[in-house]
Amino acid sequence: MAGIAAVIVAAGRGLRAGADMPKQFRPILGAPMIRQSLVMFLEHPNVGFVQPVIGRDDVDLFQSSTAGLQPLPPVFGGATRQASVRAGLEALAARAPEIVLIHDAARPFASAGLASRAIDAARQSGAAIPALPVTDTVKSVDAGNRVTGTLDRASLRLVQTPQAFAFALLLAAHRKAAAAGRDDFTDDAALAEWAGATVTVFPGEAGNIKITTPDDFTRVQAASFAALGDVRTGSGIDVHAFAPGDHVTLGGVRIPHTHALTGHSDADVALHALTDALLGALAEGDIGVHFPPSDPQWRGAPSDRFLRFAVERVAARGGRIAHLDVNIVCEAPRIGPHRDRMRETIARLAGVALDRVAIKATTSEKLGFTGRGEGIAAYATATIRLPWS
Repeated sequence: MAGIAAVIVAAGRGLRAGADMPKQFRPILGAPMIRQSLVMFLEHPNVGFVQPVIGRDDVDLFQSSTAGLQPLPPVFGGATRQASVRAGLEALAARAPEIVLIHDAARPFASAGLASRAIDAARQSGAAIPALPVTDTVKSVDAGNRVTGTLDRASLRLVQTPQAFAFALLLAAHRKAAAAGRDDFTDDAALAEWAGATVTVFPGEAGNIKITTPDDFTRVQAASFAALGDVRTGSGIDVHAFAPGDHVTLGGVRIPHTHALTGHSDADVALHALTDALLGALAEGDIGVHFPPSDPQWRGAPSDRFLRFAVERVAARGGRIAHLDVNIVCEAPRIGPHRDRMRETIARLAGVALDRVAIKATTSEKLGFTGRGEGIAAYATATIRLPWS
């Protein structure tokens, strides 16, 4: 519905989570965190617009993490979360939605049901936030770590996102805060309260956790592996012949060579074999079933489209990729100098850590068509984990 919009805040640096990139672009459960956050809203039947807000230095990361998705073009955030939310709201101002949901990209497990409750609550009150009861005893302490009091937990709540508001109300509150030089609000509910709005709460979800520290990644990954007990292995084989040309594409990497490979799409035997291995593990046919070579639309197409399709099929089944292994057989070109780039490319396409991708290369000792330098072969194995059906 055009009347409902979502702003996905993904402009932070996520330094507490460690690693060499903002946490929202790191893979978790088989896909970049931001992708999972976006998909829920993009697929929600009542959300008409999804506006990402990202950092200025993260355009390439955003594009690679969201390939195939169609949110609104991202806008750049500011120095604070508050400034980033305002940037997203201003980008939506011309569309003037009725309701806007503000969601942190670092909460990738929010459900469609939670979003629906947020929309309903905002329609009733104009400003509503998901919250959980506090189950632990809460103490106040002083600078010397001495307990100064015990708080009444019956009146306390743990607040989550998506927070939902009448769009005009929240935009006006943000503009008022900016004009007053206030940029210290930690969430949109606090800003709305300051501007005079009454904020209500509705039930949140225990699984809607915010990924903040390295331990959060570890706990989520461990819990996921424990729940995905159906371990599957699939294999894939592909061969392509040489033809006139000046390069081959292997593992998504362009490699200069005295010949090119001819065949389906860009003839990337490594990605084709991997695609078949994943589809085999899912028992969902092979690459020819989903992308028939007789269909002219796939002529010359980049093979990363096929691998992404297979990766998304794993995710659609509630699964995740555990390991990918490729063996390339050829006399030339030499694979070693390009191995790391191929692993990095495949890991990015599959949404897995680099240590879950193996690339090996061998010759056939001058035997067979590969030994005669007539083409290249690739053998792949994919290990995935699915929920028990």
